[in-house]
Amino acid sequence: MLATTIAGSLPKPAWLAEPETLWAPWRVAPESLAEAQRDAVLVALQDQETAGIDVVTDGEQSRQHFVHGFLERLEGIDFAKRVTNGIRADRYKAEVPTVTGPVARRAPVHLEEVRWARAHTDRRLKFTIPGPMTIVDTLADEHYRDRPRLAFAFARVINEEARELAAAGLDVLQLDEPAFNVYMDDVAAWGIEALHRATEGLTCTTAVHICYGYGIKANVDWKKTLGAEWRQYERTFPLLAASRIDQVSLECANSHVPLELLELLRGKDVMAGVIDVATHDVETPEDVAARIRQVMRHVEPARLLPCTNCGMVPLPREVARAKLRALGTGARLVRADLAQRSPDRRAVVRAAGEAEASLREPPGEGAPMANKK
Repeated sequence: MLATTIAGSLPKPAWLAEPETLWAPWRVAPESLAEAQRDAVLVALQDQETAGIDVVTDGEQSRQHFVHGFLERLEGIDFAKRVTNGIRADRYKAEVPTVTGPVARRAPVHLEEVRWARAHTDRRLKFTIPGPMTIVDTLADEHYRDRPRLAFAFARVINEEARELAAAGLDVLQLDEPAFNVYMDDVAAWGIEALHRATEGLTCTTAVHICYGYGIKANVDWKKTLGAEWRQYERTFPLLAASRIDQVSLECANSHVPLELLELLRGKDVMAGVIDVATHDVETPEDVAARIRQVMRHVEPARLLPCTNCGMVPLPREVARAKLRALGTGARLVRADLAQRSPDRRAVVRAAGEAEASLREPPGEGAPMANKK
């Protein structure tokens, strides 16, 4: 009950990459980079476990960017042919690679990263991959020249990758789709179908993350233009509620999202952002507990996973660590309160204990067993 998790990324150590920076350049020589990235994953896992996070990630420590880290190992994408494009409906400019031929995956992209993380934690493991619509919006296309066709090509590639990750012991595959908050007509026309193709046949839990972006200036300035209420979710949530995706991750903390919109996700697990990643101010556990209780007016506790609004890679590491601790402690406060208030306190305590135990079950048959360091 109230299993905590994070949206995905954590700040990288200063010895690995330039801190507090998106697309941060690596600070380690190429011949030592893979080992340094693995070391950073161990730190990220330890930070989450120490903070009491129940469903952990690798912190995206092996990727410079949540989209390009997946694309750089695929065929048909030319990173030498970069152009400056406006992305997320021209919200900001970015240097993006170009699709010059059929998109193909000739070898696993993130399999070794999942195996490494799986071998070093006994908690439930989540891994993030960019969703098809967001990928399409974060590159230039000289081959398909049709956004739905290109999205379905990436959905096929994602599905190939995801099947191998699930077989390696992955518990949750999360597709990151911030573009769903921008191109709502496309979500209905082909975005949901692209998610279905990307997750077809998976044995692990599937999730989609839809937020208002990293806590960077371009996103903060854009949010100021959205008015007193942010109702983008009102168009996408009914579509997701009818979809085959298991979990939906969304932004709540310090946002103008009307919380009653969460009721549109009945039947889905909801990863509600109760940690604001757009500020260095650290929430107290009581702040987090209050936000969780607000969300529980619209989402039953058994369906609620307290989470961060988005990735925390642009934050200072100590700020991110403090926010993780607040998240873990705040959720424990609410669990304890639910146990005290329940008419059948023993049943609530037992259910909470069983839920937490299930979060720490070892990987299934065929997956590497935990060897936590």
